[in-house]
Amino acid sequence: MTALMIQGTGSNVGKSLLVAGLCRAARARGLSVAPFKPQNMSNNAAVTADGGEIGRAQALQALAAGLPPHTDMNPVLLKPETDVGAQVVVQGRRLTTARARDYARLKPQLMDKVLESFGRLTAAHDLVLVEGAGSPAEVNLRAGDIANMGFAEAANVPVILAGDIDRGGVIAQIVGTQAVISDADAARIRGFLINRFRGDPSLFDDGYALIEARTGWRGFGVVPWFGEAWRLPAEDALDIAEGGRAEGLHIVCLRLSRIANFDDLDPLAQEPGVRLTMLGPGHAIPGDADVVILPGTKSTRGDLAFLRAQGWDVDLAAHVRRGGHVLGICGGYQMLGASVADPGGIEGDPGTDPGLGLLDAATVMHPEKRLSEVSAEHVASGTAFSGYEIHIGRTDGPDRARPFARVDGRPEGAVRPDGRVAGSYLHGMFRDDAFRAAWLGGFGARSEARYDATVDATLDALAAHLEAHLDIDGLLLAAG
Repeated sequence: MTALMIQGTGSNVGKSLLVAGLCRAARARGLSVAPFKPQNMSNNAAVTADGGEIGRAQALQALAAGLPPHTDMNPVLLKPETDVGAQVVVQGRRLTTARARDYARLKPQLMDKVLESFGRLTAAHDLVLVEGAGSPAEVNLRAGDIANMGFAEAANVPVILAGDIDRGGVIAQIVGTQAVISDADAARIRGFLINRFRGDPSLFDDGYALIEARTGWRGFGVVPWFGEAWRLPAEDALDIAEGGRAEGLHIVCLRLSRIANFDDLDPLAQEPGVRLTMLGPGHAIPGDADVVILPGTKSTRGDLAFLRAQGWDVDLAAHVRRGGHVLGICGGYQMLGASVADPGGIEGDPGTDPGLGLLDAATVMHPEKRLSEVSAEHVASGTAFSGYEIHIGRTDGPDRARPFARVDGRPEGAVRPDGRVAGSYLHGMFRDDAFRAAWLGGFGARSEARYDATVDATLDALAAHLEAHLDIDGLLLAAG
């Protein structure tokens, strides 16, 4: 077995991007490499070829490795549904919904599944690059841990600790981590790296040497800020680039409290002719918006209440009266109808809530989740495109007679008679260059971006960036 785990001094220190870049770098060296994350918490999921779901970050890492996404790459995925509970997805399939305290009792049985998936990957590849979650310094969570040192110990995997200098205090991040973890866990760490340095890295030479002296760990390099990271699928809705353009087709996406699969918006952010606004709570929908997108959500009824609390229901009605357009995707599509019923309490307490009433349709939640990659045809333009479905619930009503798309000949989605409001369950549609061009063309905007090609080129650039600033040979040696 050859594997290496990148753990971080905290959340969002760039672990996902580091693993993606290292996967591409290892692949360029002729190695068969696979990504792995034992436990991920994210509502941004990807559908896999084997009919399951994993975190979107692992799907990007799989792309970097030249592999199709597989459920073994992220055997435990937690998808928050409420402030205290999350859906637990194990090897691509929903197991249960658990509150935090209940999930802690589940962990021992989940470790077997984690190690099973990891074993299959290590048997099939020369190298497995593992991404941790959060930080090993969260020693209060060490007992039963399956995401960081608990996994590393069980699988006997060496660890590299990544610190984020852009946050400040990186010396304390790394030295402090060593101070609070056990001697046995500290001995598993082979060294550290510094991520996201702005300016001349040599200015940190003294700090770098101090960390080596205080910890006894060797440094593997200082990675400067990678300015092209915005071209890759966002890990967090707050990371989606808005472009800062003052002109162009103005598309406003409502940043719901439990927004899911928000990387649907990434391709639009890269279009020179689009001005994308990710609208946060407390802000009214701008009067100059051309299109408002209601994105996916992990809790349709919960985010309906959130949307109304912002006054966005009133803003949406006014937007449509002014001649504006609305597109709802997945949970956003469900919100646009007359009602959302959850009789079995799948996403929360059983009940029915009124929808926004912008589509003549209604949704009923069902326990069976639909997970599939699809080939579709956009009805309005006749353009073929690919996407994926990942949802519970069925939507029906008179506006379904005017479908948004056709999938294997069957109608999908709904469109209002005047064409100004549409809904679809299909994610990933904007990644398709032909569809994106046709959809934007319907509003008089041109498409110039080539999304998948741009992502692939950016992964190459990221690998070259890491090769230039990290001791890759040393990291491979540490992996065994």
